[in-house]
Amino acid sequence: MSRSVRVSTRNASFQQWQALLTNRTKRHRAGEFLVHGVRPISLAVDHGWEIRDLIYPDRQSLSTWARSILSRTGARPVAMSPELVAELAGKEDAELIAVVGLPEPPPLPTTADPHLLVVIFDRPTTPGNIGTLIRSADAFGAAAVVITGHAADPYDPKSVRASTGSIFALPVIQAEGPDEVLDWASSSGVQIVGTDEHGAVDVADHDLTGPTALLIGNETTGLSTAWKSSADVLVRIPITGAASSLNAATAATVVLYEANRQRSLH
Repeated sequence: MSRSVRVSTRNASFQQWQALLTNRTKRHRAGEFLVHGVRPISLAVDHGWEIRDLIYPDRQSLSTWARSILSRTGARPVAMSPELVAELAGKEDAELIAVVGLPEPPPLPTTADPHLLVVIFDRPTTPGNIGTLIRSADAFGAAAVVITGHAADPYDPKSVRASTGSIFALPVIQAEGPDEVLDWASSSGVQIVGTDEHGAVDVADHDLTGPTALLIGNETTGLSTAWKSSADVLVRIPITGAASSLNAATAATVVLYEANRQRSLH
């Protein structure tokens, strides 16, 4: 374990960590982001992510879990004034805040698995939706989540929090546009299944058991024209009531569940 340091004022280190909460450019320039919560931090450690610093309230007793995390990593312990810890965490009772290194960009998954399942999120604008989608993708057996186009940051605190730690268990790939993903899909025999309220087929009536990339559109405008024309099929989710459509992350969850249901029957 590295030698511990103390932070009792809003010094340069504190200001740098604070900037990671709201400034995407600074997160990616520094190559790190902040994480708090028992499950997210535990999953980050369990999955071998680089934990650079572990911030905890100075002169307060720590739980067995927090002491275990501090002893398991090579992270630098940072004893910080409790009020500053609360300010960084946005809550009074945060016991640990981890400064986690951003990973190297992961590659698109190999298609050796005949039941490969990948989710593509086209230009998402809401970090919370990204995190929720990552959580659902993890829950229903997807191998990766791909974020395409001009999009919100998967490592925004709102996304990390909404993923409840699944962001550490599942590769999250960021692609500029469709071309890279389409080349991968066409050369690998992966069908691209787009979701659209005007889709030609009910999702339950389409075979999702083979290698599949599920395509989810932007929260406001849906799928881009390029993605719509590139999809092998557009499926719809039958809905009733006054609602005209589903939230993007909710729609993804429904389709992921259906894919998982079909695969469980084979």
